[in-house]
Amino acid sequence: MWHLILVDLRRHAARTVLTSLGIALGVATIVALLALSSGIDRSAAGLINLGGAELGMFQAGVGELTASSLPESLVPRVRRRPGVRDATPIAVATGELPRRPAFLVFGVEPASFVYRSLVFVAGRGARGPREAVLGDAAASALKLDVGGDLRLSVGTFRVVGIYHAGVPFEDQGAALPLRVVERIRGRPGDATTIAVKLERGAHATAVGEQLGHAFPGTISISQPGQVARVDTNSLLIRKAARLFVALALIIGGIAVMNTMLMAVFGRAGEFALLLAVGWPRWRLAQLVLGEGLLLSFAGALVGVVLGIAGGELLVQAFDASALVSPHFEAWGLARAIIVAAAMGTLGSLYPAWWVTRLTPARALG
Repeated sequence: MWHLILVDLRRHAARTVLTSLGIALGVATIVALLALSSGIDRSAAGLINLGGAELGMFQAGVGELTASSLPESLVPRVRRRPGVRDATPIAVATGELPRRPAFLVFGVEPASFVYRSLVFVAGRGARGPREAVLGDAAASALKLDVGGDLRLSVGTFRVVGIYHAGVPFEDQGAALPLRVVERIRGRPGDATTIAVKLERGAHATAVGEQLGHAFPGTISISQPGQVARVDTNSLLIRKAARLFVALALIIGGIAVMNTMLMAVFGRAGEFALLLAVGWPRWRLAQLVLGEGLLLSFAGALVGVVLGIAGGELLVQAFDASALVSPHFEAWGLARAIIVAAAMGTLGSLYPAWWVTRLTPARALG
């Protein structure tokens, strides 16, 4: 049976390639969107857990995490809440490095637990308002070392240290004094987030809920999966992925059905002959379904490759690699292949049913 399927697919090579390509584009879109969604979650996890923090407090209802704005005056009150061992404000600014719009600048107090968690591989921490420390990845990319000048859109800062934090987007950025970054953002006295370290034995979810009740208008995040509650961009990507899954099923199913109908109409005589020599009708239906599935799986394999390449190229095209990196999970790739299999199955159902209604006399007449 598989020999017959392969023979027909090769016989109509152009039709096979075009249908597989249509399926591949749908699968590629799904793979890329799922990878970007997962990548955003991983980046958010880095922002939430800066310096070993177990919770990150953000402004509720903002479009993205970096757009959050919280008054520093909340910090002493947060520190007094049950289960909280320490809390510190962090300001985050983007777009401050010409030609690198995804470059992040962090404003951190030198005495905070976040700053103390930085491992300096060269130099020391920043002390003055015109001093900066660079992540090791940023220092390598910018070819800067201790004593060099970091030229931001708001002025030039002397690099006094190179650090390693272990968080990719933090290592690709720079840390400046908190007040300096607040001025860069145009919001003196306001931080982007409040990083919270918990008492031993305290449950992050429970403490987060308490903080949310104690400080209306804020939201506390402890897990990357909770990012969609505050970051609408992440939520939109998830919804877009679901929408593309539905569209891919519909469009891909129609494409496969059209291809399979053309195949069975053109091979009606062949199917009739198989019926005449004793082939059961269910086996003919199996032949059509098998051809549709093979067509879809071929498209799925190409689509997975295109999706992986497309996700990486999309991030590079928007120079957003410092903010988010596509994360390709086995389950995400498996979901795309399952969708492709569903396309092949749905698109082959009617052609398979049509074949079972054939009679040798009608087809050969």
